[in-house]
Amino acid sequence: MSLEDVVAAGAAHQSALLAAGEISSRELTEATLAAIDRENPRVNAVVEVLRTEALAAADDADRRRSAGEAGPMNGVPVALKNDLDVAGHVTTLGSRAMTRTAESDGELVAALRREGAVPVATTTLPELAIVGFTEPATTGVTRNPHDPDRTSGGSSGGSAALVAAGAVGVATASDGAGSIRIPAASCGLVGFKPTNGTLPGSGGWCGLSTQGCVTPTVADTALYLDGVGTFGASLTDAAAGADPGHLRIGLTRSAAAATRAEPLDPEVDAALERAAADLRRAGHTVVEVDVAYGLKAKASTVRYLGGIRESAARVDDASLLEPRTRGIVRLGSPFGSRAIGWARRQGEEFGARVHADLGVDVILSPVMSSTALPVGRWTDLGAVRLVLAMNSFYPYTVQWNHAGVPAVSLPAGTAADGLPLAVQLVGRRDDDALLMGLAAQLERLTAERA
Repeated sequence: MSLEDVVAAGAAHQSALLAAGEISSRELTEATLAAIDRENPRVNAVVEVLRTEALAAADDADRRRSAGEAGPMNGVPVALKNDLDVAGHVTTLGSRAMTRTAESDGELVAALRREGAVPVATTTLPELAIVGFTEPATTGVTRNPHDPDRTSGGSSGGSAALVAAGAVGVATASDGAGSIRIPAASCGLVGFKPTNGTLPGSGGWCGLSTQGCVTPTVADTALYLDGVGTFGASLTDAAAGADPGHLRIGLTRSAAAATRAEPLDPEVDAALERAAADLRRAGHTVVEVDVAYGLKAKASTVRYLGGIRESAARVDDASLLEPRTRGIVRLGSPFGSRAIGWARRQGEEFGARVHADLGVDVILSPVMSSTALPVGRWTDLGAVRLVLAMNSFYPYTVQWNHAGVPAVSLPAGTAADGLPLAVQLVGRRDDDALLMGLAAQLERLTAERA
């Protein structure tokens, strides 16, 4: 396997090669930086390459390994979504309104450095991470490696594009309304949103947002999350083939749309049915269910808009925000601390009951209504129309942030036009290891069928 192939292979394979002494972190990091230089011009996914720092961190990782101090993430290159503070660099949040240089690393970046991971670049996102496509004024359009005329999704669009282009094996991502799962689905990656509060740096957007990553495989994701998160059981063991046992899985097309959800694309629906059939062959019981998205679930809107308002209040120069962003910020102005506190309680109650009320262990659903959207589809929409349009096209994700439960987007084949298809699995709160095991099982079954 060439160094170029190793860069694209993902964190788990890289970690194994590093542990076996078949490659040094310096060699891997140099190859990753070369891949970023090669691939970024066609996807525009990078805010800043951290070249000098990355090579120094790689050398330090090699020294740690020689001293017997290396864990699984030691020496593994990681791209950082530019919503994380990196000491000495500006955390732009995709916006010209952010100009301050971070004085210290944020919690997650500090945790990655403690594990010996090697930050190699920061990645693009839409302004303040508030939309499901990555086309901010400050960096321009980030494009999907599968088709440059399609979006890579958002808000972790730069991270997903860079990983899908084969330029890095793992990239951080955050998810407040689907921002890990939507880019993963758009770009053919694994995007696991863990139980809220399990990773450092989580908790933004009034508790909706949690940190995570996008990767090529379930094993890569498990390795990363175990390295920086706090879980009740090993996600890596679960991904390695631990039997998730017989589960009752609820197949649903129920959509939590404020108005009317866009019709489900037939190819997405067919991928959902194939996943259900694979799970049945694995011995699980799969039943069709309807999720009742009542007031408790729809209270997520209060947290989403209130969270955006709070994010905007922290920028350095609000006058530099994009006009559409300012419009969305205004939509959150009625929601103060009392309304947000009420909404959080509704989400906790919804998350605590939804699986039990359906009589299932895991929910199987779409991630979004179709494959990746064309670039610029929503460019001319104002704030209200844009929020409604996104909610109509992406009605399968934010409710699980609101519920605080783990959810994962998994590749599910390819559409006729070559774009990735995806499905979503949703577990109960703190069932991250079980969900990871089921995701790994479905990944294997999908690969066998292909």
